Amino acid sequence: MNISDFDFELPEELIAQHAVEPRDHSKLLVLNKDKKTLEHKKFYNIIDYLKKDDVLVINRTKVIPARLFGHKENGVVLECFLLKRYDLYTWEVLLKPAKKLKIGQKLIFSDGILKAELLEIKEDGNRIIKFNFEGRFEEILDKLGEMPLPPYIMEKLEDKNRYQTVYAKEGESVAAPTAGLHFTNELLEKIREKGITIAEVFLDVGLGTFRPVQVENVLDHKMHSEKYRIPEETAKIINEAKKKGNRVIAVGTTSVRTLESSVDENGKLKASEGNTNIFIYGDYKFKIIDAIITNFHLPKSTLIMLISAFGGKEFIFEAYKKAVEEKYRFYSFGDSMFIY
Repeated sequence: MNISDFDFELPEELIAQHAVEPRDHSKLLVLNKDKKTLEHKKFYNIIDYLKKDDVLVINRTKVIPARLFGHKENGVVLECFLLKRYDLYTWEVLLKPAKKLKIGQKLIFSDGILKAELLEIKEDGNRIIKFNFEGRFEEILDKLGEMPLPPYIMEKLEDKNRYQTVYAKEGESVAAPTAGLHFTNELLEKIREKGITIAEVFLDVGLGTFRPVQVENVLDHKMHSEKYRIPEETAKIINEAKKKGNRVIAVGTTSVRTLESSVDENGKLKASEGNTNIFIYGDYKFKIIDAIITNFHLPKSTLIMLISAFGGKEFIFEAYKKAVEEKYRFYSFGDSMFIY
């Protein structure tokens, strides 16, 4: 499998720069992968495609304001992007500019409210730093940090909550599980009233999720690792649904990866927590998922490979071509798909 097989032309003007208001008024492209049909709807029509006794699985991770701006002791300005927490004080980060930074270098944020020291330079170019602060780190970060919008979004985000799902609960994601951004509390309530169970999982989304694959042969790609948790209640709900023949519908590729990472030899979902680097592509056999709600993804990304594995590559790329023709909006703040 070559990475060029997952490339496609996308006009720059179709990359969404801001979110639609209200959230559930974005476009929805509905794909029936067996009948090979496409329907053009609005996201609030999703309820028409959900059935009583379906289980809708949402990733309730919370996005942190992971982008910090500070300076070195000599006054040179730098950007610090939080990637992964190791302990209360220690984080893996991206630093820009980073070439001249040395071990032991001191970093200062907002006149010293937050300080850090560079501890290690990793092989991949990421840095390990140790913060020094008084009080609660989360409160300081909320005050100083900016939401980690992807680089293809140029517009300034006026409302931090708009890059957060309405059901965000806990976690340290540095990117939003974007398929969930289309839901409103009112729509979720209508879904419950229809007899659909909403189950929760947690996966802290990392930057690697969205990065294009850099190797030519897909099999050579090393998948990044992300922390996840599947509660006991969620495993119980889903196993009961599968036993009865009811559908399990994942909201977003993060929910797909979380669920498919924790299935035992008998096909049952296990309540668990840990790290997953599952890479779904090609002829992967899905064990839990019956349908997916997802956004439109980057060319050459692991996400478009996952969606192609679920819906069939040829059909998915036909749908993407139609979405471009119909001027659907792409990526994080873009429109959505329902594949069943």
